[in-house]
Formats: sequence, C-alpha cells, structure tokens
Amino acid sequence: MIEIGKKNTLTAARQSAVGVYLEDDKGNEVLLPNKYVPNSLKTGELLEVFIYKDSEDRLVATTLVPLIEVGTMANLKVNMVSSFGAFMDWGMEKDLLVPDKEQMTRMKEGETYLVYCYLDEVTERLVGSSKIKKFLNNDNLKLKDGESVEAVIFDDTPMGYLAVVNNKHMGLIYHNEVYGRLNLGETVTAYVKKIKETGELDLSLQKIGFKHVDDQTEVILDLLRKNKGFINLSDSSSPEEIQARLKMSKKVYKKAIGILYRQKKLRIELDGVYLIGS
Repeated sequence: MIEIGKKNTLTAARQSAVGVYLEDDKGNEVLLPNKYVPNSLKTGELLEVFIYKDSEDRLVATTLVPLIEVGTMANLKVNMVSSFGAFMDWGMEKDLLVPDKEQMTRMKEGETYLVYCYLDEVTERLVGSSKIKKFLNNDNLKLKDGESVEAVIFDDTPMGYLAVVNNKHMGLIYHNEVYGRLNLGETVTAYVKKIKETGELDLSLQKIGFKHVDDQTEVILDLLRKNKGFINLSDSSSPEEIQARLKMSKKVYKKAIGILYRQKKLRIELDGVYLIGS
C-alpha cells in the first residue's frame, strides 16, 4: 500500500519519458519524476521516497526529505500569507498550506510556528494546523511514573506550559517547577510526574525522586571544582538565589549536599560548602 505523506520503500518498476514508475507489493504505481531519479537506479531495485501531491494535484514520489510527515509536527516558517491561509516551508517544492481555520493565531510571513501535518480525507492533500491540542489524546496512556518522554512546548498557560508528549499526548509542566523560560516549539526531555484519573498528565523537567537528587550531586561537585572548592550557598540562602545559580530547588540542594556530606566529599560551614581535599 502506498501511503501519502509518509516515506515509502518502493520498487523501480518501469521507465518512461517523464520518470520512473515505482510500485508497492500490490502493484500500485506512482511516478518518480526524472529530476529525482538517482543515476544509479535500476529496474527492480528498492528506493525510499516520500509521497505527496504536486502543484497539479497529482500523486508523485520524491527523494526530497520533508521537515514534517503526516501525523507528526515540526517548527515551520511561513513563506507567504494569502486570503485563505499560510504557506509553510516544509522542504518540498510545493509549500504546505495551513488554512485560516486551522491557525491558532493569525500567522505572519517570515515567522515560525509549530505545525501538525494531517491528511485531508476528501482531497487526499496534506494540510497543516497550528491547533495542536485537537490532535492529541490522553486515553489509555501507556506511560509509567518517572518515565522519560519527548516533550514539545506548544502553549504557555497561566498554570504552566502545555507540551506534546511523544508526538501524541498532552502534558503540563508547571511554571513553579521551571527554572528559566521555555520557548514555544522547543523540544525538551521531560519525566512523567503523575498521571491523574482524568487522564491529565503532569510532567517534570527533572528526574523524579532520588534519581534527580543523585544527579544534582554531580552538578554541585562540578561547581565546587570550578570555584576553587567553595560555594557560598548556605542554609540561610534564599530559595530564589539557589534556583538562579544552580537551577534546582533549595530542598533538592539541601538533600544533595547532605548526601555529599555523608560521602565525606564536602564539609558544611555557616558561609557555604567546601570541597574536601581542595
């Protein structure tokens, strides 16, 4: 079966004046125009191509690699805006259209937006949408607490950042657990913090539980080595100062230096912590 909007591995079946016809295992054919035909391609050989409709609405194959495929999302730049939509650069000769009705906010030429690609079932054309939320589903989540996931930030709400999780689910990263700022379209590694009975998914940018604290001991040791064996952060330091300098909460900082103290790697004084042996 030839799948539109995806990479297909097809067989070079026959040559013509305009290109090479490729076919799947059921004999369905699609044209690979001459300009995309590799010089070394021979009849009977397999070739990976991307399938979409060209500017004349014909189904064609190409060896060009798109920035986005059907069922996925990517940050795309607007090449042009018309009265009925925005045309995005997605690495193909024919731009990807994001219709007005599929724009979360009015798109502007030259700007970049996170776009989801889907197949219009009526026209069989690939279409983009920045209304990301409607393509996400948290039913039957097969994730575990503490599991590492890929998260793409797509909205900044009063409570926190909404993120696309593993390209199909929606998760929330709370503002008070982010040290710094996340940008829309940014991809980060996050960890499953909690899956609620309602299906809502809470995420954290830090590893969950002891694993996170254990990782922070290395951060503290590295900073101690870079600062001649001393960090002037103590029990009297404010949570804001510790967050600003170490990108961790005061609670995690105290737990981490406690571990290092018991390991006899540092000593704790009123003015801060000192690396033993420095």
